Amino acid sequence: MKDTIITVERKKAEIRTFGICFLLANLVNIYAIVAYATSIKEIVTQIGYVFLLAVVLYLLRSILLIVYILIKKIININNIRIK
Repeated sequence: MKDTIITVERKKAEIRTFGICFLLANLVNIYAIVAYATSIKEIVTQIGYVFLLAVVLYLLRSILLIVYILIKKIININNIRIK
């Protein structure tokens, strides 16, 4: 099995991406609080749901990235065969 090394830059990029997902989930939570006119303490009490939504957004982004990479590889393979 091939050993892989995850660079510091890649780790920082993934942490930054999850931070953006977490921020987006918080914005959705704040929108729901304002839209349904509930208590502001919902920001703290619903943090578990916010974290879960952030994980779902991160996984969705990861799945889309994997699909993008696979499609790119398929296109490159087809370009090599055509030549």
